[in-house]
Amino acid sequence: MNPRSKLLIIDDEEIVLDSCAQILAGDDFQIVTASNGALGLQMIKEFTPDLVFVDLKMPGISGLEVLEGIHNFDPNIVAVVITGFATVSSAVEAMKKGAYDFLPKPFTPDELRLIARRSLEKRKLTLETITLRREKEMLREQFAAIVSHELKAPLGALQQNLYVLVDELSSQLTGEQMKRFERMKIGVGDLINLILTWLRVLSVDVNKIRETFKPTSIACAASKAVDAIQPHAARKDVEIVSAIEESLYPVNGDEGTLVETLVNLLNNAVKYSRGGSQILLKAEECENDILISVMDSGMGISKEDLPYIFNDFYSGKPGQAAEKGCGIGLAITRRIVEAHHGTISVESEPGKGSVFTIRLPALKVPEHA
Repeated sequence: MNPRSKLLIIDDEEIVLDSCAQILAGDDFQIVTASNGALGLQMIKEFTPDLVFVDLKMPGISGLEVLEGIHNFDPNIVAVVITGFATVSSAVEAMKKGAYDFLPKPFTPDELRLIARRSLEKRKLTLETITLRREKEMLREQFAAIVSHELKAPLGALQQNLYVLVDELSSQLTGEQMKRFERMKIGVGDLINLILTWLRVLSVDVNKIRETFKPTSIACAASKAVDAIQPHAARKDVEIVSAIEESLYPVNGDEGTLVETLVNLLNNAVKYSRGGSQILLKAEECENDILISVMDSGMGISKEDLPYIFNDFYSGKPGQAAEKGCGIGLAITRRIVEAHHGTISVESEPGKGSVFTIRLPALKVPEHA
């Protein structure tokens, strides 16, 4: 049996408290009332309601202060403002303080019931989302532990024994047998690298990244990323062209992970580009942000794949990629960008190429000369 939803009504008018309680009593709610803001805040802590109806204009502690108290205690409690002094400005202010909805007096019983049901549904969805997020993190941690202990350790031992065995038998093995051992060593090495890749995407710690933030030059990070990818681009006969604005504001960030982000994007651009083509790496200021874009004229991404490309381990439909990957580079990139309080987006058309755009907050320092 599901527990009954808990409602708290805070209003300085006794008739409002009584009428609201009577209207909602038939819906099998647990209902308590409070005649002022101070008592309401006390009841929030003691009763821990799912939904609070609060009057905006009350003597003493106002409804806006109660909304602040609700948000500080538990931002997932749904708050609905009821007032006889409804104005656009008061509604906006209440929403800023965390109110979910606004119910002007006088209201009908049906209006009160409707907004109560809608607010409780919102509360239910919020709690379900939080639960799913926690379960996802638990699964991530459990998967990381399994990968690390149940797969990585025995494969590492197997790899070490293979090295020792090849060394001990090198004088007795035929050329064909040696090739077989080399293939086994390569296969085990590939599996270990795949496991390390999985662990990398599972272990990106946003909070740890932020501990190392300092003013960081995008131009410097871009230069290092291009240097890292240049050999790969040369092998594919792909040219990387940089167009970095001079005197860019820095960003508050971690250079190492920003370089990794640009390396991931450039590596993908090279991977899906045709020989003889160009990739454009561009960085410019846009209002209070730094925009970084990587543009290629390669294979492009299908409309079906676009919504999922930043998800963990997503690598597109079979046969789409020129070089099949593990589907973790863009997932790591998204996490790093979000850790820097930025966003990443993509525009693409199959056969015409892709444009990945990163938007990071500029760190405003003394005005440019």
